[in-house]
Amino acid sequence: MGMKIAVLGAESTGKSTLVQSLTQALQAAGTPCIAISEFLREWCDLHQRTPRPDEQARIAHEQTRRIGAASGPVVVTDTTALITAIYSDLLFQDTSLYPDALDDLRTFTHVLVTGLDLPWVADGHQRDSPEGQQAFHQRLQSVLQEHNIRYSMVWGTGPLRLEAALRIVHPDHKADDGQAAEQYARWLGRCEKCSDATCEHQLFRSLLAG
Repeated sequence: MGMKIAVLGAESTGKSTLVQSLTQALQAAGTPCIAISEFLREWCDLHQRTPRPDEQARIAHEQTRRIGAASGPVVVTDTTALITAIYSDLLFQDTSLYPDALDDLRTFTHVLVTGLDLPWVADGHQRDSPEGQQAFHQRLQSVLQEHNIRYSMVWGTGPLRLEAALRIVHPDHKADDGQAAEQYARWLGRCEKCSDATCEHQLFRSLLAG
């Protein structure tokens, strides 16, 4: 397999939209690209509920299996098993899914984490609350940092979020720096809603300067 791109993030942070737009952009640039959907969403839609503790492992393993079964120059996946592992940790105090999930994540070329600059929107069985979103966002970054997994934050609304992602996975891509800087200035006003605003602002400032 060639390049593997994982899009991770808390609920209602635009992961699925980013995966779709990033896949389409890479395909339009002439790069064959395959998108892998989030199995957890399929599971919740099918069963009309959230998983029990004993069902978490199967969901995590199926997400990993689907990613491993994909082939092509570029694979973009809407979450990995790490998302299920963190939910198991936060909701059920079960940390048993972390080792396999982290081993899988280390095989990825890029790990993108979606920021909290989009409004929280309720969505059936999968979403908890803005408070749950923040708790997950904090835990995700803590796990990645604790296990020395490199990741890149992605911010912006509409096409600007795609521009930010393309800068990371496609270094030759030329973004509109003026437009990105304007978006960043507007985003600064939302600091109080961010779990770790200072750190994320520094990362985004570096992205714009790159």
